[in-house]
Amino acid sequence: MRLPRSPLLWIGLVLVLVQVGVAVAAPWIAPYDPLQQTILARMRPPGAPYWFGTDNFGRDVLSRVLHGYRSSLAVSAASVMGALLVGGSLGVIAAYYRGWTDRIVMRVMDVLFAFPIILLAIGIIAVLGPRTGTTAVAIGIVYVPIFARLLRGPALVLAESEFVQAAKVLGVSDVGIMLGHIVPNLASVILVQASLSLSTAILVEASLSFLGIGTQPPTPSLGLMLAESRAFLLISPWPSVFSGAAILLAAFGFNLLGDALRDTLDPRLRGRD
Repeated sequence: MRLPRSPLLWIGLVLVLVQVGVAVAAPWIAPYDPLQQTILARMRPPGAPYWFGTDNFGRDVLSRVLHGYRSSLAVSAASVMGALLVGGSLGVIAAYYRGWTDRIVMRVMDVLFAFPIILLAIGIIAVLGPRTGTTAVAIGIVYVPIFARLLRGPALVLAESEFVQAAKVLGVSDVGIMLGHIVPNLASVILVQASLSLSTAILVEASLSFLGIGTQPPTPSLGLMLAESRAFLLISPWPSVFSGAAILLAAFGFNLLGDALRDTLDPRLRGRD
């Protein structure tokens, strides 16, 4: 199999893998405990031994950024995976059975679509309570209609294809047809949308944490670091600079990867040799 030659794909893939690797290895590569307070080292600028400086409590910013990556990526990945399983399943089921099943499912998705993303997430967290787990649930519910509507379109075409009709004639069950014939042919769509959704989920998680209703202190979170440091911007801007740059890189990496995957996997967008 020939490997894709898109430079943007490789740049996005390397950027994502590096950040995921940093998040996974954070407990081992962070130079300090992210919760350790050193009052005598408050608001130090970048330099040895605090390479990203310290915050207003004397906590090492580099260590908190590394663990913040861990929290942000874990919440975003869990929410997107949950939305993909629930929303994707609903979209495929609606396309396969059509009729009233399709109408009911898609009208429910339309209701969810009617709410702005942040407003709906805030409402869900207000009901469930501000915790890391409920943040993932809230973001996941927000993304359910996106996956449902996205997968329903191509699933409608696949449900009428000849190989699906042949499987029905051979007596394959509905679940077997959906899992064995329809879903595998949606793999490229799922992969692209999951990458793009991860980039926006990172921004949503950071926004909720910034507002104080996402990841709760003392757990390090990139959005929470921004919120905590905004009162000290004129004195010590470094926590805001580095946490903001981390959010930017994380969202940019997944967005770049998603765009490159779309261009590579879509035959209509592939570059001509």
